[in-house]
Amino acid sequence: MFSPEARIPLARPDLCEEDIAEVVSCLKSGWITSGTRAARLETAFAELLGAGTHAIAVSSATSGLELALLAVGVEPGDEVITSAYTFTATAEAIYNVGAQPVLVDIERGTFNIDPARVAEALGPRTRAVIPVHIGGHACRMNELIALCRLRGVALIEDAAHALPTRCGGTLVGALDSDAAVFSFYATKSLTTGEGGMVTTRDAALARRLRLASHHGIDRAAYAREEEPSGSPWHYDVVCRGFKCNMSDAAAAIAIHQVERVKRSHERRVTLALRYDEALADLPLIAPPREDPCDHGWHLYLARIDSEAGVSRDGLLCELLKRGIVGGTHFKPLPLMSFWARVTPSAPGSVAVAIETWRDVVALPLFSGLTDGEQERVIIALRDILQTS
Repeated sequence: MFSPEARIPLARPDLCEEDIAEVVSCLKSGWITSGTRAARLETAFAELLGAGTHAIAVSSATSGLELALLAVGVEPGDEVITSAYTFTATAEAIYNVGAQPVLVDIERGTFNIDPARVAEALGPRTRAVIPVHIGGHACRMNELIALCRLRGVALIEDAAHALPTRCGGTLVGALDSDAAVFSFYATKSLTTGEGGMVTTRDAALARRLRLASHHGIDRAAYAREEEPSGSPWHYDVVCRGFKCNMSDAAAAIAIHQVERVKRSHERRVTLALRYDEALADLPLIAPPREDPCDHGWHLYLARIDSEAGVSRDGLLCELLKRGIVGGTHFKPLPLMSFWARVTPSAPGSVAVAIETWRDVVALPLFSGLTDGEQERVIIALRDILQTS
């Protein structure tokens, strides 16, 4: 058995001493809830994306999706179309605001929602569409943007995997959708442990999102304390609100990571290309990409070819015996007990998603993965797949 230290995880947060020092400084300051550090993170993230983007820090990507849905006017009884091939949080956010998730199939070979299936699913109750950029590979956003504008429905990107993914040269989060929602979960390329960011180029929508994220209160607590005159203790509740703002303690973890996003991505690209080259002669299908530099490379999602002498689960078990953790992303939602009960999608209508999931394996990929660790993964795969 491998010790925890010797195991190669699917993902590992890339934290530096400056991140730790920022957290310590925050704790010593005596202000650990939402304050200047959360504001700094929002500013840095908006500047990273550019194009006049506004950024609102939230406690999770799931809460960010819920806020975005409500901010664009989704109401109970509305329908929201999303991919059957996604983590449960995407549909959960739709369900939690009282709308009906409509799950549609993906394109063969890309893991991403099929615009043609979206067009078929649009109906009189459709209020929004949520495409999901699986693994860091961008959906066909030009088609989805045109379709949603033509039909008058909102477009909210689930960008949990998509930092820093580009689409047509533009970073996801700065595209012409209504909003994009990023995850800062522990496995992501930028992390606060738990947390997320909602971005939009619509100033009015950004204001609604910011207000709703903290009880609908019109003045932030830290700003009220800093006002030198007037009546800083007075505030107003101006809209329906929620409690999903990000704390300064969480934001402190990520402030300096924003500065390292480009370098981290370059390392992920290098690792992905090395997997491509080293595994090319094995019965594995490499992940889709338009251009390696446009792919966010949150995940390296390979598919096992039908000629392989081992199943997907068999391969994962053999890797685990060698101290290597792989993954499956994602079991289609119609195969999950809860979603099978509450969504109209029958398994046959998402056949591509189901077929894809049965063969997919996620390999370790993170900026801190060493050359030696990756070599161990490659050797293990060659040993398993060449002797099966």
